[in-house]
Amino acid sequence: MHGTGPGRWPTSAASARPTRRQFAALAAASVAGSVTACGSDTRSPNTPDGVLSGDLLVWTSFTQGPRAEWMQQMARAFESAHPDVRVTIETFSWPDFYTKWTMGLAAGQVPDLSSALPTHVAELLDVDALVPLDDVIDQIGRDRFAAAALAEGEMGGANYSMPLYTHAQVMWYRTDLLDQAGLEVPSTWEELRHAAEVLTTDDVYGLSVPMGSGDMMATRFLNYYVQSAGDRLLNDDGSANLTSQAVLDGIAYWVDMYHTVSPEGSINYDVLQQATLYYEGKTAFDFNSGFQISGVQQSSPELVEYVAAAPLPRLNDNDSLYGGETSNTPMIVWEASDMQEEAKAFLRSLYQTEEYIEFLHSVPGGMLPALSDISDDPGYLDDPVLEQFADTVEVIDEAVPLGTAIGMENGPTVQASILTSQGIVERLFQDIVLTGTPVPEAAQAAEEQLNSLFEMAGVEMEH
Repeated sequence: MHGTGPGRWPTSAASARPTRRQFAALAAASVAGSVTACGSDTRSPNTPDGVLSGDLLVWTSFTQGPRAEWMQQMARAFESAHPDVRVTIETFSWPDFYTKWTMGLAAGQVPDLSSALPTHVAELLDVDALVPLDDVIDQIGRDRFAAAALAEGEMGGANYSMPLYTHAQVMWYRTDLLDQAGLEVPSTWEELRHAAEVLTTDDVYGLSVPMGSGDMMATRFLNYYVQSAGDRLLNDDGSANLTSQAVLDGIAYWVDMYHTVSPEGSINYDVLQQATLYYEGKTAFDFNSGFQISGVQQSSPELVEYVAAAPLPRLNDNDSLYGGETSNTPMIVWEASDMQEEAKAFLRSLYQTEEYIEFLHSVPGGMLPALSDISDDPGYLDDPVLEQFADTVEVIDEAVPLGTAIGMENGPTVQASILTSQGIVERLFQDIVLTGTPVPEAAQAAEEQLNSLFEMAGVEMEH
C-alpha cells in the first residue's frame, strides 16, 4: 500500500548512512564512470541508431497485485513493440526501496528507471543522481501535469521527476457508527476528540494514534494539526520547528488522544498496522488516502457501504481548508543508467490513455490521475467504485492542490527527507508516553536532534 514511510537511516550510528558529502563523492565517481546501473547496456555495436535495445531494469513500489500485474503487462507490451529490449520489473516495499537505492548508489547498483517518493527525489537531486525529464514531460504535455507536482522534482529550471499518480490525506469515518450515536461528521479537532471518545467501546476504538519509530505516521498526524494552525514542521530557513506553540499544542493533542481513544499497541504501529484497524472495522476514524476503499473492500466487504471521507479537521469551524499532505508519486530515470533512451521510452508508454486508465482502475480512488484531462475522461469515470464513492473522491480531489509532501512546502529539500525518514518525531511521542517526559522538553530535544542531522548531512541553513 502506498503511504508507507520511507526507509530509515541507522540511528545508533548516523554515519553509517552516507552523508550528503559522501553522496557527493559518489556522484563524482559516477561521472568518472565507476557507478553504473544494474540494467547495463548490452547493445551490439552494430545496432542501428534509433533502435532501442538492451536490458532495462525498473524498480517500483507497486506491491499490490493489480498494480504489479499492470507493470508486468506494460513491460511485455514494450518488449513486443521493441524486440531488442528486455524489461525486468523488481518490486519492493517503500522502506525496502529506500534501503535499496541508498545502499545501491554507494555500491554502484541502481536501476535505469524507478518509482520514488518526493523526499527520495530531494535527496537524489542533492547528489546529481537523476536525469532531467523535460523532454518526456513536454512530449506527453506539460500543461497536463499540475505545476506543483512537477515543482517537487525541479532544480535549476529542469524537472527531474514526473508524477505517475497523486492522492491526498483526508479524514475517514464510519457513517453507520456516527448515525447510531447521533453525531455529525467532525469538522474541528475538538469535535473529532468528542466523537472519538463517544465511539470508543469494547469493540471499536475512536481513533488509533500511531507512533511506531519504524515509520513516519506520528510525523504525518502532527503535521495535520500544525498545518491547521498555519504553521509548519520546517522553518523558512530549513531548520526544524518542533517548539512553536502550534507544534507543542499538536503534540499535546495527539498524546491525549492516544491515552483516551487509541489502542495501547499503536505506540508501535506502522502505516499498515494503522490502516488495517480501519479495514477491519475496529476504528471509527482514520487518516489516509483513497487506498482505504480497497483495503475495506478486501478485508470487510460488508462495511464498504459505510466508508466515507471528509476534509482534515480544522482548529475552528470557519477556518479555511488546508492540504495537510499531498502525495505525488513520481517516476525517475537514473543518471548512472546506460539505458536512458530506453528508460524514457518505457516511461512515455505508461501514460498512454487507455493503458494509464487501466493502471488507475487497478486501485480506484486510491490513485488519482496525474494528468488533468484524464480526470474528466469518460473511460476513467466509467468505474463502479469511482461511481459509488464519487463524493469521497471529490473530497480527495479538492485536497490535492492544497498540500505538498511533508516539509516540502517551499520545494524539494533534504531536510524533508530526514524529517520523515529518521523516526525523530515518533520517538519524541514515545518518550512522552513511556517515560513521562514533559512535552516542551521532549520537543526541544527532538528539534536539536533533527538540526544536528541536517548539519551532518551537509545542509546549510539559510539565515
